[in-house]
Amino acid sequence: MRSKFPVAVHLFFLREHQILLLRRFNTGYEDGSYSVVAGHVDAGETVTQAAIREAYEEVGVTLEAADIHIVQVMHRKSHEERVDFFAEVRHWVGEATNHEPQKCDDLSWVALDSLPHNTIPYVKRAIENYQAGVYYSEFGWPQN
Repeated sequence: MRSKFPVAVHLFFLREHQILLLRRFNTGYEDGSYSVVAGHVDAGETVTQAAIREAYEEVGVTLEAADIHIVQVMHRKSHEERVDFFAEVRHWVGEATNHEPQKCDDLSWVALDSLPHNTIPYVKRAIENYQAGVYYSEFGWPQN
């Protein structure tokens, strides 16, 4: 039996030594916790296309494919098995603002070395891995 699981892209918007975080609100998943701009890759869509779409939908900025640099892949297990791509973004057009107030109640630039205590655990691990130069990780499996 072959695996079939969701694929998502997470964006590390970075400026100086800060990362853009959003606090989830009214979504039914990890509400009250911080994450990064992220979303599922739709059928027929590449990871890069999903990143461009999610950046515009969630924070209203425009990305070009050349602005998106995949820095990590995580194979994780929560309620189900998933594969997540994490991308570094250092250039964009526009000011990042909350375009989904029904799903996000805070959008903040946070120091990479001072993440909020309520950062979603796998996202926190991905940010730490990014800082350590780890390009592949597994999270949520019994041996982790």
